[in-house]
Amino acid sequence: MDAYRHRHGRLSELDALRGLGALCVLIFHYSTRFHELFPQAAHVPFSFPGGNYRVLLFFTISGFAIFFTLDRIRTVSDFFVNRFARLYPAYLTAMMLTLGIEYLAHATRLLIGPAAILANVTMLQGFAFMPEVDGAYWTLTVEIAFYFCMIALWKFVGLRRLEPALAGWLALRWLWWLWPDMPERLIMLLVLRYAPFFMLGMLAYRLWSGQRTARQQAPYAVLALLSLATMETWDVTLMGGVLLVAFLGLIRGRLRFLAVRPLLWLGGISYSFYLIHQHVGFVVMLELARAGYSPWIGFTAAFIVALALGFAINRLVERPAADAILRWWKRRRHAHPTVADALPSGG
Repeated sequence: MDAYRHRHGRLSELDALRGLGALCVLIFHYSTRFHELFPQAAHVPFSFPGGNYRVLLFFTISGFAIFFTLDRIRTVSDFFVNRFARLYPAYLTAMMLTLGIEYLAHATRLLIGPAAILANVTMLQGFAFMPEVDGAYWTLTVEIAFYFCMIALWKFVGLRRLEPALAGWLALRWLWWLWPDMPERLIMLLVLRYAPFFMLGMLAYRLWSGQRTARQQAPYAVLALLSLATMETWDVTLMGGVLLVAFLGLIRGRLRFLAVRPLLWLGGISYSFYLIHQHVGFVVMLELARAGYSPWIGFTAAFIVALALGFAINRLVERPAADAILRWWKRRRHAHPTVADALPSGG
């Protein structure tokens, strides 16, 4: 049996990586981004610019984790209902809560106009080139475009021929390099800026699940790193190499030391936490700075508020709403079976 044959149950190290990424993004925003936006406000005396790489970790995790959805669906509708259920209720709750706190605090530096707010309700504001309610939401545009690409691959190419399709994806990325005037929306829709990182996660999943061998995946991993080396700065290329090594460690069981309770807990609430932490935390730090408190107190208070709100949204909205929507969809599917439901599982 292949050494990387699929393990049953939840991959706890993946949750730990989510938790680690969430922690890095919070420290980056509260130490570095806050000072960039509010240079006159008191701030903690350190910067964490490396936290900006955390999105590359999240995109690699998304490439790995997307198969947990694709392996369970039978139709395109299944996919979109699943993604809506998992993403939208928590997003809408966090967005409205963020807006409310910004308006109550009169945080004019963070507020956006009514048209942009309406665009944010759709989660598609990035494609309309409109600002986000919270700066962290820009990654949602990337994630939605990635879902579009994956469902297109699943529907029209098939996962058995995934790796050659990924090589074609990188070829499109090199075409963008040769054609710098490629339309921006096309670049966004095809996720050309971040395709190698999603690809590294997908290659790792196929290895972990036992569908491919390390020898089969190696050429495609080299292509992904070569794409980064030819089009990105050295540090982004280095991050690609680090993530490749990290995910090889993940699938070989070498990252079990990360599976400690705090990181697992934070990983479990990481989506809601990510949605609510930035602007709400900025408001907390601004208000405490105005009141004369130490920036360390503001930093700590913002961290605690973000954790509390992230936990509350996860437990009160994200999980129960997703479960309710998916149960409703399952009942509807049973009541109105489609042609796809009549196909055998291998069809």
